[in-house]
Order: sequence, then structure tokens, then C-alpha cells
Amino acid sequence: MDIGHFYYLDDQYFIDFPDPNLMQNKETINGQVHDRPCFYAFQDANTGLYWMIPFSSRVQKFQTIYNRKMQRYGKCDTIVFGNVLGHRKAFLIQNMCPITPQYIKNEYVDSRANTPVRINGILERELLSKARRVLAMQRNGIPLIFPDVIAIERTLLSR
Repeated sequence: MDIGHFYYLDDQYFIDFPDPNLMQNKETINGQVHDRPCFYAFQDANTGLYWMIPFSSRVQKFQTIYNRKMQRYGKCDTIVFGNVLGHRKAFLIQNMCPITPQYIKNEYVDSRANTPVRINGILERELLSKARRVLAMQRNGIPLIFPDVIAIERTLLSR
């Protein structure tokens, strides 16, 4: 696994961690199963675990949520917008989850260039800064992430 790359999770993750607030695998379009969601990977230096931030193409839906949070709190660290392969996406820090490499199904590769998909450095710094801040707040009892990531983290670390 490479930090800053995008991956799909294996179904076994959702079997081992049946949290209803995890963004579940698989989407069927015209009767065909596609890998979804895709996750941006970063590593927690303290635990060695990888954290996966899903992104969504439903930008308008998450822009509305983002705007409401901005009006109410004056900031929003749980949703970040940026481009992936030239298309605007919503990165959902509020739905991130911890994993170990055994749960990786495959890497998201740009089919045209046959290279791993990456994001620009400015977006990457913003995403990492906000994700680490949200994770620290979650660990301090401020529930900003929907799945029970602390329980999942504890289980992964005990293995």
C-alpha cells in the first residue's frame, strides 16, 4: 500500500466490521457490479494503521451539507472538495475508517495512463490536515466520524 494512493476495500472488511455507518462496497449500474466506493489512503504514524477516506461524485448533495455546517459552525473539517482525474469530488472525512493492508482489494488506476490515481499536493495537504484534526477530536470523545472507528481501530490493533 502506498500513502496518498486510492484503493477499494475487500468485502471481508465489511464482514469483519459490520458497522451500518460504513460506506458499503459495491454499486450496481445497469445490472453490473462496480467497485465503489473508492478510498484515499493515509497512515497514522502513531498506530501504523492506514485510514481510508471515501470520495463521492455526489458533489451537490455534499455541498449542501457543507454549506449548512459552514453557516452553523463557521467551518467544516468533515467534507473536502477537490479534483480526481479532472472531476470534482467530495472527500468524506466523516466516513473515514481504519484498515490494515489485508483488506485492500485493488488500487484505483487511471486506465488511460495506466498509473495510480493521485491528487495534487495542495488538496492532499488540506485533506490530511483536516483528517488528522477530525481523528484527534474523535479520539477525544467528539463524534465527527459516523462509523465506530475507535472500536474498529481497537480491534485491528489487538490482532
